[in-house]
Amino acid sequence: MKKVIIILFLFTHALLNIQCSRNDDAPKQSPPPNDTTLPTDTPSIPERTITYLALGDSYTIGTGVPSNHRFPVQLCNKLLADGFSIAEAQIVAANGWTTANLINATNNFSPDSAFSLVSLLIGVNNQYQGRPITEYTSQFTTLLERAIAYAGGDTCRVIVISIPDYSVTPFGQNMNPSQIAQQIDQFNKVNQSISNAYSVDYYYITDISRQAASDPTLIAPDNLHPSGAQYTLWINSFYESLKPKLYE
Repeated sequence: MKKVIIILFLFTHALLNIQCSRNDDAPKQSPPPNDTTLPTDTPSIPERTITYLALGDSYTIGTGVPSNHRFPVQLCNKLLADGFSIAEAQIVAANGWTTANLINATNNFSPDSAFSLVSLLIGVNNQYQGRPITEYTSQFTTLLERAIAYAGGDTCRVIVISIPDYSVTPFGQNMNPSQIAQQIDQFNKVNQSISNAYSVDYYYITDISRQAASDPTLIAPDNLHPSGAQYTLWINSFYESLKPKLYE
């Protein structure tokens, strides 16, 4: 009987160790009775310099907007304003890239050290070019595994961002908006499912991109890509969830 208990304990312990750590895993202390006004403790800003790698396509490189409006740059600036020490974002992305293009770009990408944070946003050009979803499934898996490797194997330091919906833009309205939206949803189901399988945090910003249907300020001057204002909304939607990763 003791052997059974020991085996069960070791098995449970192993399962816990493979889970990505989160702030809510830490022991919680109950506040003193009759006192609900005490401030919540927050972790101190880490002294180390954070490094950030952004992998993607036009949405990552910020096609159609000034470089300081790109979401990786805005994210770094927001972290700097919050007191973090963070190096300039390293971006591996280009307008028009599919998952295959990003794989080719990362084939010879061998950074000297692991990154503190890695983001992955890719797939709109697979949809636009009519690439099969089975191909996307395989290639996105490869890219997510590489993103995890770039983060030193730590899934807690990797985030996946959903594909925006360009059907609401003037460019998309000249095509088949309902079909585009439906296909974007299909591709996002794939990247979300794979992210969940690898215990990687998934940030869904597609609903924000669809607000551009009634708010033209969320569209870049090229009438296709997000504006800097839309990228700001993306960051604000997941910033508080992402920030704890940088304390670990």
